[in-house]
Amino acid sequence: MIRVLLADDQALIRAGYRMILDSEPDIEIVGEAMDGREAVELARRQRADVVLMDIRMPGMDGIEATRRIAADDDLAGVRILVLTTFENDDNVMLALRAGASGFLGKGVGADELIHAVRVVAAGDALLSPRATRGLIDHLQSRPGPGPAVTSVPLDELTQREREVLVLVAHGYTNDEIGERLFLSPLTAKTHVNRAMAKLGVRDRAQLVVVAYQSGLVDVPRG
Repeated sequence: MIRVLLADDQALIRAGYRMILDSEPDIEIVGEAMDGREAVELARRQRADVVLMDIRMPGMDGIEATRRIAADDDLAGVRILVLTTFENDDNVMLALRAGASGFLGKGVGADELIHAVRVVAAGDALLSPRATRGLIDHLQSRPGPGPAVTSVPLDELTQREREVLVLVAHGYTNDEIGERLFLSPLTAKTHVNRAMAKLGVRDRAQLVVVAYQSGLVDVPRG
């Protein structure tokens, strides 16, 4: 069962998320928060697997709440799925730097939302196409460090780990990586975890940034 916490200052939006997710047999809503501070408290109390986090909330916003959850060793297994009206601004990079594992627009459809919760709960990173475009735009316009990435050179990676890193950067899940490289999903996950350990990054979302910033994956132009 995937335990989900809803964090949004608008009750109507929370009700909509609840209606969509409660219909799934493998998803349980364990709490609702009206601001970031309450989201952090409930994440600790309810032991959520995934937090659906709005960015713009009164008091403590979703970025700071994400940062606090990600920095708490007791909440190491909690994944943050950020949903916002603004997918193509600096919030993409800020959310990733804070520790978010996924980023979707509030206009996302029900099936996409359910899929996103499952993907993030499984430990994969997820960015919507517009959010990915925002990330790439950020990297184009602001060269230099994004998330706290490592100085370890990419030549520390094996050829297979490089191949896996490229596919992670393009948004593929472990199952999809396995299919493309003729590996089992577990073997694909092992390569991903080894790449994260060697590069000193926290999660798959930061691997995406490393892949672009290192030049391993080209930033599209135009």
